[in-house]
Amino acid sequence: MFLRKYIRTTFISLEPFPFHALRMNLYPRTMVTSKALLLTSLLWLFLSIPTSFGFVERSWEEAIDLANQTVALMTMDEKIGMVRGVGQFSSRCVGNISPPSRSFVVSGTNITILPLCFNDGPAGVRLGGSNVTGFPPAINVAATFNRSMMYARGVAIGEEFRGKGIHVYLGPAVDIMRNPKAGRGWEGFGPDPYLGGEGAYQTIMGVQSVGVSACTKHLGPYNQEHWRYGLNVNVDDRTFRELYWWPFMKSVEANVSALMCAYNQVNETSSCHNSALIGDGGYLRGEGFQGFVVSDWGATHDSASDNANAGLDMGSSTTRFNLLKQEQPGDWIVIGGGVYAGLESAVNQGQVTGARLNEMVTRILTPWLRLGQDQGFPETNYNSQDPDGTDSLNLNVDVRTDAHTALVRQIGSASAVLLKNNRTTSDATGTTTRGLPLSKDIRTIAVVGQDAQQLNLNCGGGLNECNDGTMIIGWGSGSNNVEFTVPPIDAITDFVKDFATISSDITSNDLTGGPAVAEGKDVAIVFANAMSGELGFYNIVDGNEGDRNDLNLWWKGGSMIEDVAAVCNNTVVVIHSVGPVPMSSWNNHPNISAIIYAGAPGEQTGPSLVDVLWGAVNPSGRLPFSIDDAEASYGTSIVYGIDPFPVIDYTEGLFLDYRYMASQGITPVYEFGYGLSYTTFTYSSFSVQASSSSATFSFDLANTGALDGTEIPQLYLGFPSSAGEPEKVLRGFDAIFLAAGEKQTVTLSVTQKEMSIWDVVSQAWVVPSGSFNVYIGASIKDIRLTGTF
Repeated sequence: MFLRKYIRTTFISLEPFPFHALRMNLYPRTMVTSKALLLTSLLWLFLSIPTSFGFVERSWEEAIDLANQTVALMTMDEKIGMVRGVGQFSSRCVGNISPPSRSFVVSGTNITILPLCFNDGPAGVRLGGSNVTGFPPAINVAATFNRSMMYARGVAIGEEFRGKGIHVYLGPAVDIMRNPKAGRGWEGFGPDPYLGGEGAYQTIMGVQSVGVSACTKHLGPYNQEHWRYGLNVNVDDRTFRELYWWPFMKSVEANVSALMCAYNQVNETSSCHNSALIGDGGYLRGEGFQGFVVSDWGATHDSASDNANAGLDMGSSTTRFNLLKQEQPGDWIVIGGGVYAGLESAVNQGQVTGARLNEMVTRILTPWLRLGQDQGFPETNYNSQDPDGTDSLNLNVDVRTDAHTALVRQIGSASAVLLKNNRTTSDATGTTTRGLPLSKDIRTIAVVGQDAQQLNLNCGGGLNECNDGTMIIGWGSGSNNVEFTVPPIDAITDFVKDFATISSDITSNDLTGGPAVAEGKDVAIVFANAMSGELGFYNIVDGNEGDRNDLNLWWKGGSMIEDVAAVCNNTVVVIHSVGPVPMSSWNNHPNISAIIYAGAPGEQTGPSLVDVLWGAVNPSGRLPFSIDDAEASYGTSIVYGIDPFPVIDYTEGLFLDYRYMASQGITPVYEFGYGLSYTTFTYSSFSVQASSSSATFSFDLANTGALDGTEIPQLYLGFPSSAGEPEKVLRGFDAIFLAAGEKQTVTLSVTQKEMSIWDVVSQAWVVPSGSFNVYIGASIKDIRLTGTF
């Protein structure tokens, strides 16, 4: 075993991304040099590190041994309490267990098992009372294409979960965005499995580095909200392995503690008792997973023996009402659950062996021991039943830090994708007169659109099921605390107060009022959004039942943009959205000088946007999906209809998003990986070194513009034609910060598995014979260097 010190060091080893957003002033006024930024960043880091404490992280082998010894001393009732939830309404947490009331001494170690606290969610503590951070969801972290930021966000989330006494972080969510309207697509990292896998890996490594267990979800595939409780997904073995399984595979590589199975059926068997997924001979255990499988809330069906024997380790418990079933980790819902109420009887009758029950408990206990949660882990100090913090059980422990706030702001700006920039500068000074970055010489500004105003801070239910202000995250259990949101109007107003005046129309998307305030202004910044979320208990938000009804901007956002552009020749469009929205009706309007796709940036939405608009941060975000106008361009659809048990055949196979578009000759409005900068970069001197087990690619990257900036070089692999793969697939990326005029040699590599396909006959990853094409570029379509090996 080794000692890992738990220290709040969110910004350690964050090279190579620029530290523009970490300066001490809240709204930075000018772009500063990289050296000054680095110095201020180091000062910020020094000031933000509080007292540290240590915990022992054990090896899997040590933890398993201690767990086995402990389980051998437990009674039947104690074991059952470990695998069955107590119910959300009987716990301070979203889910919990009933641990033994006594301690055990094994191998000289005192083992006292406390209630195992589970909590949402993927983007920060939900229902955790006040004083928690609203982090950006995974889709915006994916848009950074920056592993260091993915990791840093994981560390920061882990710190806040630990500070609240939460043992298990219910995340990351890694569901592939099979369709752009999918309600929970923003909870994951988009449609590309490689990008999703890297996001999952870095998030888990960050969260678990501070001793909090991560629980990757939802093992399915699970890709839409409509009829999620009854639908059946039919997917072939190769498609599942290469697309939907890939982020779970990377989660196992990251030593994830737990995985959550989904609601829906997969190939005609419920995910949570699908032995092909979670059994000893299935995908999960075959990958080497040593943690535990937990059901989603209400996701178990049939008998206790069906679930336990199929591989479900932590399931449901007894019911209080005939129609309502308590699901592990702990909700009372009508859609399923309650099956482990019969587990003890099933063991006594020989339907589930005692060895299998012991294995279930061991698997639950092992990650708890591995991450040192038996050693001074903070007691649970919040009450999810009272998220407003007024209950005596909610101690309102403040887990926010300046470093966390700065990181949210930094991710917000780094994930902002500059889609268009028709910049005009003055001949004399080079000052921007039109387009971005905006100049402080601007005197009159119009801010238009309700997405610029503060969101609804009194949206009931803890699920963020409102969209009447700025959109920072979707709705459902994957949402988070929005209490500290800084809306765009506040950040812009604060920044320009000394040099410009603002006229605004932001209480609604008024097609008359908006253009009226925009006419004649030096610049009009117009905001529009689109939102989606979780189905939940068949909750409908403005007519949308989780999945979006269509791709359109909400509240006539597209019409508002066109009307504002008609009267202001320097219109800057800002889109906050959970996914692609149609743009071709207005994106080429001559009066629209710039477009920023800001996604779902988290609580520091306003400051992060100001950083990009006025050039304190040079935008480096890249689209984690393609943007086109029609759902048909993506090759899939959301199944609506009236059949509560639809069968969805994934006949598109490996061809999602950019893969499908390339196969059909579709040119999107903006392609996967696309994003502009305020500077320019050139690629040169390409070299390839390859063997049967790996390949390495090196090239020179130069910043040939006048401003410092970060480039996102992307590596796409073209498999031999006989392999049956898409034309190009993402297999590498990096975030390279370069000062103006600086050049650096960049190296990207692929492993044997990353240049393999899944062979369904041999049930193995196999490198296909033939020549590979390699493409290095700034997006899937902006290829700068090519080679073969």
